[in-house]
Amino acid sequence: MINTRMYWIHAITPLHVGSGRGVGFIDLPIMREKVTGWPLVPGSAVKGVMREHFVREFTREKREMDQKEKDLINAAFGKPDDDNNNQSSKSNAGSLVLSDARIVCLPVRSLYGTFAFAACPLVLERLKRDLDLTQHESNPLEKSFEDDEIVVTTGSKVERNGKVLLEDLDFDIITDNGETNEWAGLLAQLLFANDPTWQGIFKERFVILSNNCFNFLSEQGTEVNARIKINQDKKIVESGALWYEEALPSETILAGLVWCDKDYSSKGIKEETLFEKFCSGQDLNLQVGGKATVGKGRVRCFFSKGKGIGKGE
Repeated sequence: MINTRMYWIHAITPLHVGSGRGVGFIDLPIMREKVTGWPLVPGSAVKGVMREHFVREFTREKREMDQKEKDLINAAFGKPDDDNNNQSSKSNAGSLVLSDARIVCLPVRSLYGTFAFAACPLVLERLKRDLDLTQHESNPLEKSFEDDEIVVTTGSKVERNGKVLLEDLDFDIITDNGETNEWAGLLAQLLFANDPTWQGIFKERFVILSNNCFNFLSEQGTEVNARIKINQDKKIVESGALWYEEALPSETILAGLVWCDKDYSSKGIKEETLFEKFCSGQDLNLQVGGKATVGKGRVRCFFSKGKGIGKGE
């Protein structure tokens, strides 16, 4: 698919994209896939904050965008209805389409090395399918795992004496045919292309564990915070105003697909123009999800294209 790229989300602060009121002890849970139960960030949320980001960029040094910039924004992200019901200014859908960002690596507390970037075979197989669509080079993971087994990279910081301890789980290290090092190298290059220091940090902490254990950690390894409301007059906690909210921890990695549909704005803007303007190699510092005023939702969003599309990034 020529007009398709990968987009990546790296959580700089805890990330809360809520799913409404919860039914368990967590009052405000995060969004999860229906089938797997793994965390995700809806593509609609990413598209919305991307639009807001570029509107701010275009208006940073002036009060309003010029017509060319408005046409680009409306073609890429859609044009809302005119409040004045002006027939000469009709709404249109956006040409950029973003799939949901699915989990790639979950940061998990480790007894050694502080934390690990954890993945599992099923996560990597789904990621490989998306990478193949965008002409990236990736290899399948030809390994099965027992629930108490794990594979690590050469020179791993999270292992001691053939053991890895994540949260309250302990694993025995098994050998593979180099797939773990290959995946760690590929992801490190895609995630931190211009940062050798973070490439090293990632590769030293990348681990692959069983699908079952990843399921458990994706449920139990998220961040849950207790929040309260203060009575402004008495300066004490409001009666009954205690709730718990969930967030993906800092350093979580997610990825999705972005592609360009036809130009719905009737402005004749080429797909390549929209890609280069809004999905280039530059990092976007975005605010995604809720709880922004308490420091949640700061992410680094960036795009990559494979060798079959152009020069790999």
